[in-house]
Amino acid sequence: MSRIQSVFSNTKKPVLNIYFTAGYPTLDSTLTIMDLLAKAGVDIIEIGMPYSDPLADGPVIQESSGIAIANGMSIEVLFSQLKSCRSLPSLSKTGIVLMGYMNPVLQYGFKRFCTDAAAAGVDGLILPDLPEYEFEKEYGAIIKAAGLDFIFLVTPETSEDRIRKLDGLSTGFLYAVSSSATTGSETSFEEVVAYLQRLQSYQLKNPIMVGFGIKDKESFDAVATYSQGAIIGSAFIKALSKNNDLSDIVSSFVKLVRP
Repeated sequence: MSRIQSVFSNTKKPVLNIYFTAGYPTLDSTLTIMDLLAKAGVDIIEIGMPYSDPLADGPVIQESSGIAIANGMSIEVLFSQLKSCRSLPSLSKTGIVLMGYMNPVLQYGFKRFCTDAAAAGVDGLILPDLPEYEFEKEYGAIIKAAGLDFIFLVTPETSEDRIRKLDGLSTGFLYAVSSSATTGSETSFEEVVAYLQRLQSYQLKNPIMVGFGIKDKESFDAVATYSQGAIIGSAFIKALSKNNDLSDIVSSFVKLVRP
């Protein structure tokens, strides 16, 4: 059982996954934010690898990516920062997922990336622009050999057959995008509920985590009624931009979502 799978097995409350961009607000913020999130009770930490053309990300995450790149963040720097993360007691059981895009990963070298990610304590990957046929043909075996989970995304427009296919290929969890808009967007809650109830009816293999538009306790609790938990990104990054007291920002934000 992977560390991410253990999170779902051992967490009695809805699973809270918080996303932030590596190297934001400062280059050296990454490990500090991870430690604070874990101490505050976050179950899975999703680290965004900044990229100059993040197609699925809204303006908040795009801006944080631009700042992180200007700060000097890269895959190499991120792995050097992460190499000591599992020595922190707070992070011994926390799921750690990297989210990013294929272009910089391929430039780094896909096999090398997976090997180095696993060695740095990473549990899983989200690469939204990796097609499932390429995953099946080439990349899935490399990911599996490195001992990493891989999480595919589905949307309200994804057909049942495709959802079942992506669920079968995913390990760890299945990422249910709440709408087809970019991250941080608003969407009709009634439509989201109907979509999540549809996913529930399929009795899928993986736990369902809901992302895009989750920003506070109300939205987290609402989607957690129909899933195993939710992912918060843009709202947390907005909070990080407000002042430099990371300890206060992180603990206050998590308490507002899950007291």
